[in-house]
Amino acid sequence: MFFRLLKEGFIFAGNSIIVNKLRTFLSLFGITIGIFSIISVFTVLDWMEKSIHDSISSLGDNVIYVNKWPWGLNTNLQWWDIIKWPVVSKDDYQAVLNRSTKAATACFTVTQPEPIKYRKNLASDINVWAVTPEFDNIRSFEIEKGRYFSPEESASGKNVAIVGAVIAERLFDKADPVGKQVTISGKRTEIIGVFKKEGTGGIGDNGMDEQTVVPFNFGKTFINMKNMFLNATLMVKAKEGVPVQELSDEATMILRASRRLQPNEIENFSVNRASLISQSFNGVFAGINIGGWVIGGFAILVGGFGIANIMFVSVRERTNIIGIQKALGAKKFFILQQFLVESVLLSVIGGLLGVLMIFIATLVINYLYDLNMYLTVSNMFLAVFISGLIGIVAGYAPANAAAKMNPVEAIGFSF
Repeated sequence: MFFRLLKEGFIFAGNSIIVNKLRTFLSLFGITIGIFSIISVFTVLDWMEKSIHDSISSLGDNVIYVNKWPWGLNTNLQWWDIIKWPVVSKDDYQAVLNRSTKAATACFTVTQPEPIKYRKNLASDINVWAVTPEFDNIRSFEIEKGRYFSPEESASGKNVAIVGAVIAERLFDKADPVGKQVTISGKRTEIIGVFKKEGTGGIGDNGMDEQTVVPFNFGKTFINMKNMFLNATLMVKAKEGVPVQELSDEATMILRASRRLQPNEIENFSVNRASLISQSFNGVFAGINIGGWVIGGFAILVGGFGIANIMFVSVRERTNIIGIQKALGAKKFFILQQFLVESVLLSVIGGLLGVLMIFIATLVINYLYDLNMYLTVSNMFLAVFISGLIGIVAGYAPANAAAKMNPVEAIGFSF
C-alpha cells in the first residue's frame, strides 16, 4: 500500500511539473544555484587538498628540510633576525652526511632562476636545481624519457641536465629533447632526460614540470654559492623505522655543533617538515569551507522559500481535487506524502541540475588547464541529501495544510 501511494504521489508530482513548466523552472533555480555554490566549493577544496597531499607525498613524510627560512606561518622569530643567518651550505651537508646515525642519506640543493635557450626558443626564469648525487633517492619523481645523472657526471660536473615536461614542450615542441644541446646561463648543456608530467597542484605548484635539474658541480660554475640570499636546502631522509622527530633532533644537534653555537644561542637555521605546509593551510581550508556553506546556504534558503511558495500555490490550485480525494476516503498521510513527494522531487531535480553544472564545469576546466579536478561521489550524494532535506522542510507546511483540509469545504472551494 505504501509503495502504491508513493507511486501515485510521483505521478501527481510529475504531472504538476510537466503542466507548470515555467513555475517549475523558477522553483528549481534557487536550489540549483545553492547546490552549485556549495558543492563547487567542496569540489575545489577536495582538489586543493588532494594536490597538496600529493605534493607533500612527493616531498616525503620521512624527510626533513634544513633551510635558512622556516616554512611554518607561526614563529617567534622576526624576519630581520633570520635575514642575518648564514645560508645552508655544503659544509652543513657534509656534517650531517658524515655524523648522522639516523639518516639514510642526505642531499644538498641550490635553486636559482636561469634562462634556457634552444635555437630561437627561450624559456626565461626557469628554476634550475643544482643537486648532489643523492637527489633521486630523496625527491619523488619519474623520468619519462632519457635517464638520471651517472656518478661520473655528478662527480665531474658535466654539462648535462634533466628538464621538466612543460619546459620540454616550450623549447622543443613535439621533438625528442634527449641529446639536444641547450644554453643554460650561457653554458652549452646536453639534455639527458625529461621528467614525467605531474600537472598543476592546488597551490599553483607544478612539481617538476617547470624545473631543470643539473649536477651540483656543474651548477656551481654559474651560481654564486656565497650569496647571502642563496636558495639552498639540505634534505635529510630518515632510515627505515626511525621517527622523523628523532632525525630532526639529531640533525639539529649536528648542525649546532658544526656551526659552533653555544648552548644559550638559538639555532641560526630552520629544520622544516612537509607536514608544516598542510598545517599552514588547515585554517585557510576551514575558512573557505565556511564561506561556501554561507554563500550556498543563502541561495538554498531563497530556493527553499521559492519551493514553499510554489507548493502553497499548488495546494490552492488542487483544493477541489484534495476535497474529492478525502471524500472518497483518502487519508491524511496520502495527501501529505503526495505534496511532500512533489516538493522533494522539485528540490532534488534542482540539486541534480546544480551537480550537472559542476560536472560540466570540471570537464571544461580540466580541458583548458589540465588540473585533474573531478566531482566526487560523496559530493554528489551530499548534494542530493541537501536537496531532499530542503524539499522536505520547504514542502511540509503546505503539505500539512492540504492534509488537514475539511473535505466539504475543499470541494466547495472556488477562486
